[in-house]
Amino acid sequence: MEHLWTPWRSTYVAGTDRPQEGQCLFCVAAARPDAENYVLHRGQCNLVMLNLFPYTSGHLMIAPFAHVSRLQAMEQAARIEMMDLACQCERILESVYHPDGLNLGMNLGEAAGAGIAGHLHLHVLPRWTGDANFMTTVGHTRVMPESIAQTYEKLRPAFGG
Repeated sequence: MEHLWTPWRSTYVAGTDRPQEGQCLFCVAAARPDAENYVLHRGQCNLVMLNLFPYTSGHLMIAPFAHVSRLQAMEQAARIEMMDLACQCERILESVYHPDGLNLGMNLGEAAGAGIAGHLHLHVLPRWTGDANFMTTVGHTRVMPESIAQTYEKLRPAFGG
């Protein structure tokens, strides 16, 4: 039998990577140095960061600095910048990871599946044919070929860092 070792997942299980109760992940990331929360880019109104619990390597999130839960609550400049950043993320992920496709999406509200319902964010993640293999389907486990730190180091230069 082969073993898959994922020691970085222990912080998730222990809860040590999560913000304290009542804190917003995106507001905390906006207030801390970039490397502490894997922030790849800060625009005028939004930040781009790695998802700490990704579906695939290179799973990014774009979030406004303003703590808002709906698109209609965002300033127009923030909405425009979010889409511009999504285009930039598309280009960078295609250049660095060469995926077969990309998923972009957001869930507004807990009933819609938002894990962080109080602060909207746009997911941008590369996808490959067959990446939802038997491990995900049967074992409810994702196999990540690189650590979050490796992903950060790979993508940071592409964002000008």
